[in-house]
Amino acid sequence: MVREMSVAELASRLGTEDEPVVVDVREPDEFTAWSIPGALNVPLAELIARMPTLPLDRELVTVCRSGNRSTRAAVTLANSARQVANLTGGMLAWALVYDSALVDLGDVQVLQVRRRGKGCLSYLVVAGDQAFVVDPSADIEVYVRLAQEHGWRIMSVFDTHLHADHLSGARSLAAATGASLHLNPADTFDFDYEPLRDSDRFELSGTGAMEVVALGTPGHTNGSTMYLVADRALLSGDTIFIESVGRPDLADRAQEFARKLYASLRDRVLGLPDDTLVLPAHYGDAVTVRPGSPVAATLGDLRRRLAPLSFDEATFVAWATQRAAPRPPNYDEIIKANMGRPTAALTELRQLELGPNRCAVSA
Repeated sequence: MVREMSVAELASRLGTEDEPVVVDVREPDEFTAWSIPGALNVPLAELIARMPTLPLDRELVTVCRSGNRSTRAAVTLANSARQVANLTGGMLAWALVYDSALVDLGDVQVLQVRRRGKGCLSYLVVAGDQAFVVDPSADIEVYVRLAQEHGWRIMSVFDTHLHADHLSGARSLAAATGASLHLNPADTFDFDYEPLRDSDRFELSGTGAMEVVALGTPGHTNGSTMYLVADRALLSGDTIFIESVGRPDLADRAQEFARKLYASLRDRVLGLPDDTLVLPAHYGDAVTVRPGSPVAATLGDLRRRLAPLSFDEATFVAWATQRAAPRPPNYDEIIKANMGRPTAALTELRQLELGPNRCAVSA
């Protein structure tokens, strides 16, 4: 018998001194398509031959798609006197694990909710007992539970854009909580919502002291919108990440969208103060996620680290266009569902969104 490790425990230990070694026993093509950051790929058939390369002084956690192959691998490793655990539910369970990190801005708090298996980030913006939710995933019970635990009332729900890589929970969450739903009509949605206008202001707790301002930033999509919280934190959607900038609509209209993205970054992002905290909608494998610490960076730090922010327009457009890629086939079905035109049942759509996000331009 070997110990079972929950995905919640693994998420709580990654990025810490107690981080285990994740041994992914799937085939290389499965691993390349989607994996836990930092994992080692040791296919089950190669495990015995490669066992001497695995450490003896750290706990090993085996993982596969659903937990069957990894259980066999864990037993084999345990018989070699190694400390080993099997990841319960495998990658299918990892796709559904969430944790959170709090950003305290004084009179307002921003709770970053992280869907670890997708690299998706969503937010509860809170003042007093009222909350706005931005970019919720389809697992809306996560946001309902967090609000109930803290005594918050969800007043309004927003998306930063029409998502392509994952199912949006904005419409369902608004319906479940009675909150208002706000979306940018420059993206297409076939259901009722309150249309956003550029520079719309939304007040929390009725004090007038805490505002969220919607900033239209076309480029990733036509309706991409950032939200400036209390002039101190920027919920940047897929316009800018802490390791790159947004992808200009993949390869479909890359040059056109790259020009829009350049203008949005120049006119709406780079004019903000250096101490503005950037809180994106996604992160990639290069980003280390630590328990309790938000995935975030100041704008000043990003100016220094991200070369594309210093490019002129021609250079930026050429750089972004050269790195554009065709839209993955599953994205079309997810987009249709998020528009309100689903072509399959929810259970089938949830399978389509498995895997990493591909919304950033790679360096």
